[in-house]
Amino acid sequence: MNPDRFDYIGNCSIRNTLDIVGEKWTLLVLRESFYGVRRFDEFQRALGCARNILSARLKTLVDEGLLRPESYREPGSRPRTEYRLTRKGVELFPVLVALMQWGDRWTADPVGPPVLISHRDCGEHVGVELRCAAGHGPVHARDIELAPGPGARLAR
Repeated sequence: MNPDRFDYIGNCSIRNTLDIVGEKWTLLVLRESFYGVRRFDEFQRALGCARNILSARLKTLVDEGLLRPESYREPGSRPRTEYRLTRKGVELFPVLVALMQWGDRWTADPVGPPVLISHRDCGEHVGVELRCAAGHGPVHARDIELAPGPGARLAR
């Protein structure tokens, strides 16, 4: 099926995802969440972005169900909020790893990548690789065929 015959612009999963996480600070907040950061001040210190921007990004991630706010209170302090990844948020981990892999290959410092990811159980490198449902892989862009899905719309 020729993909030009369908309107992917009005109903595109990539576009819909980018509407939520496509802003730089949003992806960096998610990165820090995967690194274990939970508290506003920790995010602010790690990212160095303006507090109003960080507040807006955290609100978006909570509103979209990627982070869940949890109240905590240090002795002698007012109640505050921690932000924890939800299942929906955790499912973005392979996306961030894929972006990191690409960046390590094409944009990293000549001495090497800034972060290495390894499997806690065996210590081996972790990476993202596409495979088909039958287990064939790695699958590359030239190995795929596009077909309209149930949400595809006929072009006008």
